[in-house]
Amino acid sequence: MTANSPLYSPAADRNREPILQALRLILPPQGLALEIASGTGQHVAHFAAGLPGWVWQPSDAQADAFDSITGWCAQMGAGRVKPPILLNVMASPWPGDNSPFAQQFDAIYCANMLHISPWATCAALMQGAARHLTPAGLLLVYGPFLEAGQPTSPGNQDFDQSLRQRDPDWGIRQLDDVTREAHHVGLRLRQRLPMPANNLLLVFHRRPT
Repeated sequence: MTANSPLYSPAADRNREPILQALRLILPPQGLALEIASGTGQHVAHFAAGLPGWVWQPSDAQADAFDSITGWCAQMGAGRVKPPILLNVMASPWPGDNSPFAQQFDAIYCANMLHISPWATCAALMQGAARHLTPAGLLLVYGPFLEAGQPTSPGNQDFDQSLRQRDPDWGIRQLDDVTREAHHVGLRLRQRLPMPANNLLLVFHRRPT
């Protein structure tokens, strides 16, 4: 990969616009957002270009993703994006090394991480969001989920099986289990938005005290 050829995810290319349209309805006109597990950078570049009032902080657990993230931002003309940083979701506080962020975030966005990482990352994501969101901040989680009483699509069934074959600690998570981890740290599911390809966008906020 060179600076002119960032990494490409077909799935991110397909879903970035539907997610952006949902974010335009959910988010206020301006704010500071943290993206967890930015990966190729296609999402943060598209969102920053489409939400001009927002400043984005991309992050990833692997520094070798950084060139791709900055490459996509350059291609999209997304100027309100901070340099990517290393962030392991299991760290406490974020981003790590006992050095917390200097300010809280109005939104934290995480896509397609929970099913390709150990279950412990779900609790870590919720705990980190509770620490680093502003009082009115939102946690936005995108990806496939299993739901009690709802039929699972054949595609998601096959996908879940393939994930567990690759790594027994991976797999599509039960929505009830995810919301339970959120409740433990004072976050509540405010919205469950159906998305293309049998995915969901989950919107969590702080429970009133």
